Amino acid sequence: MSATAGQAQSERGLADRLGFKPGQVVQEFLFDDDVDEELRASIAERTGEELVDEDYDGVVDAALLWWRSDEEDDLTDVLVDVLGAVEGGGIILVLTPKPGREGHVSPSEVAEAATTAGLSQTSAVSAGANWSGTRLVAPKVQR
Repeated sequence: MSATAGQAQSERGLADRLGFKPGQVVQEFLFDDDVDEELRASIAERTGEELVDEDYDGVVDAALLWWRSDEEDDLTDVLVDVLGAVEGGGIILVLTPKPGREGHVSPSEVAEAATTAGLSQTSAVSAGANWSGTRLVAPKVQR
């Protein structure tokens, strides 16, 4: 197997490990030219659906939030807004630049914002060469 084919298999496995499932609608927030295109492609392949952008006004199954330290908004406020778009039981994947990369955000900052927004962290993962991911869910009892 070539390195490229092996990498593609690994990326598909990552989308699967992150909990994405066929048929899910996934919305992206704060997309920019620095996002991980391989991760985006693997999620689209796994779900069988193209990712939708911030202007999508329907309910979604999951959200990708590309968050960098230089964002002007408050992470807690953004998470509350994103949570409003995600159907009950859906996931929010907060993607931040890895340590040493421009825009790095500490995991404790993400954890604090998630808790304040009423979300629970389920896992932290490496989400590509330059991005770390924090998987968040709303508590099942939330009303």
